[in-house]
Amino acid sequence: MGKKRMTSLLACAFALSMLVACAGSPEAVQSIPEPVEVSQGNLDTPAIAAVDSAAAAVAVSSSGNEGPAPESVAAALAANSEDHGDAADDIRDSAQGTRITLNGSSITVDGEGATVDGSTATITSAGTYSLSGSLADGQIIVDTDDQGVVRLVLDGVDIHSSTSAPINVTNAEEVVIVLSDNAENHVSDAESYVLEDPDDDEPNAAIFSKDDLAIYGNGSLTVDANYNDGIASKDGLVIAGGTITVTSVDDGIRGKDYLIVEDGHITVHAQGDGLKADNDQDATKGYILIEGGVIDITAGGDAIQGQTDVMIADGEFTLTSGGGSSSRIGDDTSAKGIKAGVNVNIDGGTFTIDCADDAIHSNAHIVINGGAFVLASGDDGMHADATLTINGGDFDITDSYEGIESAVITINGGEIHITSWDDGINVSAGNDGSGTMLGPGAGGAMGPGGRPGRGGGPGQDWFAQSGDYYLYVNGGYVVIDAAGDGLDVNGSVEMTNGVVIVNGPTMQMNGALDHISFKITGGFLVAVGSSGMAEAPSESSTQYSLLLNLNGTLQAGVPFHIQGSDGREIVTFSPAKEYQSIAFSSPELSNGATYDVFYGGSSTGTVNDGLYQGGTYTAGTNLGSFTVSGMVTRLGSGRRF
Repeated sequence: MGKKRMTSLLACAFALSMLVACAGSPEAVQSIPEPVEVSQGNLDTPAIAAVDSAAAAVAVSSSGNEGPAPESVAAALAANSEDHGDAADDIRDSAQGTRITLNGSSITVDGEGATVDGSTATITSAGTYSLSGSLADGQIIVDTDDQGVVRLVLDGVDIHSSTSAPINVTNAEEVVIVLSDNAENHVSDAESYVLEDPDDDEPNAAIFSKDDLAIYGNGSLTVDANYNDGIASKDGLVIAGGTITVTSVDDGIRGKDYLIVEDGHITVHAQGDGLKADNDQDATKGYILIEGGVIDITAGGDAIQGQTDVMIADGEFTLTSGGGSSSRIGDDTSAKGIKAGVNVNIDGGTFTIDCADDAIHSNAHIVINGGAFVLASGDDGMHADATLTINGGDFDITDSYEGIESAVITINGGEIHITSWDDGINVSAGNDGSGTMLGPGAGGAMGPGGRPGRGGGPGQDWFAQSGDYYLYVNGGYVVIDAAGDGLDVNGSVEMTNGVVIVNGPTMQMNGALDHISFKITGGFLVAVGSSGMAEAPSESSTQYSLLLNLNGTLQAGVPFHIQGSDGREIVTFSPAKEYQSIAFSSPELSNGATYDVFYGGSSTGTVNDGLYQGGTYTAGTNLGSFTVSGMVTRLGSGRRF
């Protein structure tokens, strides 16, 4: 919830006397007349068709929103360090190289490059090593100064260690683990390690490497990490295939310098973070790149967390963190779905995310160019501290404290549906965790539907106003169902194109629109809600708008209809909640033209998100008419708190 300003509505030149005559419900204004057929003009032309036709004439402006955010995954990747992945490393012929056979409590080696000491095999030379069998309590150690790849072909192994990492790379140029086709491999450790240097705390993962590590192949790998992490590299980690399942008491899969997933089916159950890259010393490292695959993560912390960037080109994602959107977390806990310290770039993929914290989060920038998203969050659906840009994609934010939040939000395309307990779109500064904090409604008080109350509740988040905060709507289709403000912009709104539909608050201290200024030059806007804080676009606009405050409340599902004096439909809309105020703007409104307003009645048109297209409207109650005489026509009365 942003600023609340003490202003009064300007008197309008043309008032609907039937709307302001009494303090009762709209039905008390007059009796509903007998239904009459009202022509809608060209029924083949949707009410928002003018928006699409205007698009070609509108240049998407980035004025005031120029920044360092990379526009795509490729652009973001170019700013990061090069990875060590090489398709030539994917050699799956277990007949090559040295064969290492695990025999329960002993190991045999057939070939060169490895030594055995009891139940520990140490690989001392670069080359290919094929491993099979089981080891009840032992290790595979890689320790070589050779300038070459050590390739471990896992051809059906079950390795357990009670004292350390079952697979431990202490020194190598690069290690490649190849999962043989159809082979099932299992690695597990104990709850405690016997460390050579306790202050060093290494190794700290069931599969651990001090150097670059890669995983290839089509076989399976199951890791049960009872000490700390599941799979970890202190340099880079590349996963190019396989079916990998990790259960860990801390992080699931971690590459310090970078974590790259090219393909594979990855399942992680982690008490800490799911996928992680955490180099905080080099701005070109600490990134995560996901190019494809199927990724299913359940994490106590963040599902995917990059110290710098998280870049996703494609893939299928199911992410749950912190127990899901209905759970509460402490102030010092981060349980986000996708989290980056600098940039989140998503070009495609399908995402189902359920988090106690933000579903998608960046400490700086988010750019989304495509993908299909179903997001449920105990805080924000998407949050970026600096800028958040949506160029495409399908978004269904089914549960959130606030749907989308950033200091600068730009919507150039995409289809976005938002359900929020407070503001639908909130333009403000900083990393606000208000939705996850315990506040009024928490600690026993319940929210709507018996859910735990959200921190603060609608209307409780207050941010400073600033000329540096912007919402740009240059395209796309946005539908909002908000208990707080629909659009809460602690700065300026500039809308040049697109469709915005807001089912706003029913409480009087919130409004469907809340802004410092709102310049609309194109597009289609309808925003309904309570009348106490109702606002319209600003007089600086070049497209005409209407703000209509009723003298009573219309119930959810009761449509309102505006048509020209010739019967041509301008809009027919059926709100999802009760409403007292209507803010409307469309290229179809013209200066000097007269329009009739109805409520009730019915339409034979196709309805999507409450908006009717085509068909014939059968009139309900005729509230009267108005004539557009300025950029904003204000009708009725509304009170300001």
